[in-house]
Amino acid sequence: MIKKNKTAFIFPGQGSQFVGMGKDLCEKYEIARDIFEKANKILGRNISKICFEGPEETLKATENTQSAIVSMSLCVYEVLKQKTNILPDFVAGHSLGEYCALYASNVLSFEDTLKLIEKRSFLMGQAASLTKGKMAAILGLESEKIVEILQLVKSGYVAVANYNTKEQTVITGENSAIDEACELLKSNGAKRAIVLNVSGAFHSKLMEQASIEFEKYIENVSFNNPKISIVTNVDGEIETSAEKIKEKMPKQISNSVYWVQSVEKMISQGVDTFVEVGPGKVLSAMIKKINSDVRIYNASDVSSLENVVKELEMIGV
Repeated sequence: MIKKNKTAFIFPGQGSQFVGMGKDLCEKYEIARDIFEKANKILGRNISKICFEGPEETLKATENTQSAIVSMSLCVYEVLKQKTNILPDFVAGHSLGEYCALYASNVLSFEDTLKLIEKRSFLMGQAASLTKGKMAAILGLESEKIVEILQLVKSGYVAVANYNTKEQTVITGENSAIDEACELLKSNGAKRAIVLNVSGAFHSKLMEQASIEFEKYIENVSFNNPKISIVTNVDGEIETSAEKIKEKMPKQISNSVYWVQSVEKMISQGVDTFVEVGPGKVLSAMIKKINSDVRIYNASDVSSLENVVKELEMIGV
């Protein structure tokens, strides 16, 4: 019988960033300042200033966004760990956030986490500039139906990028194919089809060159066996082997993100408390739609983090 009352820390991906993130944490906690100072040194630029002051255009630039979100999320994680002394039973992250989960589970060092994110964002940006692609969020239609309808698209390549909730799926592919798919999906029951403000067709075969280059890059990077169970994006399964995780990470760039399946896997293993660690509440909103019976908290600033600490103490985590 699966034991309940387990906790998962989950880490957000691109799009959750906001100007000012991390500032109040650094003003209050020394460990938060240390994390950002280390990040600045490793990245060779003032990522903390970009997080705290923006401007938004600079924070949203491809070369900054991923490193900023990871730095911020790891800052929150370290403060939370220090204040609660809690190690979660599971960790997972959405796309970019998976690297924070790898750090939290001791698979990657802090330095390697940031260096891999820098390389990943560069390669994805490069692949996006060489291909004509985009992404769209499809609302109000089950993913199984979406997959069926995508087979009917004739104007180019299109696939599922993210299985976010049971009624929110992101598609990715060539420009003309995305346009055709959006019209087809709306005519077959989708409530909305929203083209996303992103620079390319991420999590698709248009990113295959980035995956190949990333695989070469990580050859000499040390991956450790996870100390905390991690559920991986590419299949929504628990992974315990450093070697297998290392094989999965290049694929993560060009494969679908199985987020619904990842959350359901953790719930099936007894997780009933989720803590979103990092900027925003995007994943919290998704999990509410996946399963409204679980407890969901988010820690993204001093106020929300201190609330999480109190709530976890109250429920005896």
